Amino acid sequence: MNLTAIAAIYRFEMGRTFRTIAQSIISPVLSTALYFIVFGTAIGSRIEQVEGVSYGAFIVPGLIMLTVLTQSLSNASFGIYFPKFIGTIYELLSAPASFLEITAGYVLAAATKALAIGLIILGTAFFFVDLTIAHPVWMLAFLVLTCLSFSLFGFIIGIWAQNFEQLQLIPLLAVTPLVFLGGAFYSITMLPPAWQTISLFNPVVYLISGFRWSFFGLADVALGWSVLAICGFTMACIAVIAWIFRTGWRLRS
Repeated sequence: MNLTAIAAIYRFEMGRTFRTIAQSIISPVLSTALYFIVFGTAIGSRIEQVEGVSYGAFIVPGLIMLTVLTQSLSNASFGIYFPKFIGTIYELLSAPASFLEITAGYVLAAATKALAIGLIILGTAFFFVDLTIAHPVWMLAFLVLTCLSFSLFGFIIGIWAQNFEQLQLIPLLAVTPLVFLGGAFYSITMLPPAWQTISLFNPVVYLISGFRWSFFGLADVALGWSVLAICGFTMACIAVIAWIFRTGWRLRS
């Protein structure tokens, strides 16, 4: 394993974050704080509790997931797309580094950024609501796995995209709606039976459910299914990236 290559890519990507800290860190945190104010205060005054948990606290896991998913995707996708855009991808491909090492550098950097933002938002939430974490180890495990898996997915999007519009297409038109419809601001048990069944086909439901369970011990689906979903998604992304580097799809064209 070429740790020097991984560290070089990682340092470069993290350096870009600190050069644009207002956009990379401050902006998503402020946006999430507005969600706390709007949903926690305005809607929370009308919906006092959900399954015994105050509504303001109930939406915290969903808000963290919303930000972590979008940040993981955008950071990883832009990280690998930009070398394609300016043509330095060929230098990267000719370097003495395997696809695992290249992927690890970009994905670990994107996951680190998303994890840091998620933890900052979690800390911010304590200023707005009375929050307890029932299973902190599981909470951190779900957060790390989500950052890694969606950074891998974002890496795939960055390779697939051929322009900046495509780079934003999947996050805006697919991932964000799936998060909103995946129980980020409500429990799917509040839906009619038919819509509950339909919601189970939304993969984000399993992520939010498992993450919320780590806070309150409440879950819309069994914990085992949540763990299986996130691990399966991670392995599928790794398999796709291995195929991309093996075939050169969208890398050498």
